[in-house]
Amino acid sequence: MSHIIEIKQLEKSYGSVKAVKEISFYVEEGGLFAFLGPNGAGKSTTINMICTFLKPDSGSIQVDGFILGKDDASIRKRIGVVFQSGVLDDLLTVEENLLIRGSFYNLKGRALKEAVKRAAKATDLMGFLKRPYGKLSGGQRRRADIARALIHTPHILFLDEPTTGLDPQSRRSIWNTIKRLQAEQNMTVFLTTHYMEEAEDADYCIIVDDGKIAAKGTPLDLKSRYAKDKMSILLKESSETVKLKLESTIEALDFLKKYEGNIREFTVEKGSMDDVFIGVTGKEIRE
Repeated sequence: MSHIIEIKQLEKSYGSVKAVKEISFYVEEGGLFAFLGPNGAGKSTTINMICTFLKPDSGSIQVDGFILGKDDASIRKRIGVVFQSGVLDDLLTVEENLLIRGSFYNLKGRALKEAVKRAAKATDLMGFLKRPYGKLSGGQRRRADIARALIHTPHILFLDEPTTGLDPQSRRSIWNTIKRLQAEQNMTVFLTTHYMEEAEDADYCIIVDDGKIAAKGTPLDLKSRYAKDKMSILLKESSETVKLKLESTIEALDFLKKYEGNIREFTVEKGSMDDVFIGVTGKEIRE
C-alpha cells in the first residue's frame, strides 16, 4: 500500500507549552488508522495541522502527494472532516445544508444536486433530506455530518469522536456506514475515539501521550505487548473467586486440567484495547 499521509518531525507549541514533539508517522491508503491518546496528548493539534487548520512550527506533512504550506487548497479538496460537534444549521433541512456545503467546492446546478444525492445515498439519508437538521435523532445527525464531509468525494475521511453520545444501535449503524464507504470507495479513514472497541478493527494504531508517540502497531500487536488475558475461577468448596493473569489464552488449559476437581466454573477474558491504552499511558481514556 502507498502512504497517503506522511508526517516527519512535526512540532507545535503554544507559548511555552509544547503540544506536539517531533512526531513522525505515516498512514496507508485505503486503511482504517486509529490515532489515540488521553485529553491534552496532542491529538487535536496534530489533526488540525494535517487538515491545514494550524501551521506547524517545524516538520513536514504530505497528504496524497501534496505538501502542507504549499498545496493547502489541494489538500482540502482531498479530505473530509467529521467534527466531534455538528456544524450544520439546525433550522435548515439536511438537503439545504448539503447544498450550501457543496457550493463551497464550486459545485453548481446539476453537478451540485447529484453530489448531494450521492452523499445522501451513501449515508442512508434519502428519507430525511427534507427534514430540518435540528429535528433529527443523534444517529441521523451523525449520518448527515458524514454526508457533509463526503460532498466532494474526499480521498481521506477524518472522524473525530464520530459516535460520542450515541446509543449502541446508532453507533453500530454509523460504523456499518463507515465500513461500507471504505470498502466501496477505497477511502482512507483517520479515526480518533474514546471508545477503545472502535479501534479494535483498525489496520494500525498510534497512541500519543504528552505530545509524543507512546506506542504504535496493529491492535493485535499492541494487545500482545501491553494487555494480558485474565481468567476468573469460581472454586467449588468456598465459592471464592480467584483471578489470574495469563500470558496467553492457551496457558489456561494446563491450569484447568491440573485443578479441574476444585473448579465450579471459569471465564477467560481477552486483553482489550482499553487495557492497552491504560498500560501505555497509565490513564483512563475518558480522563
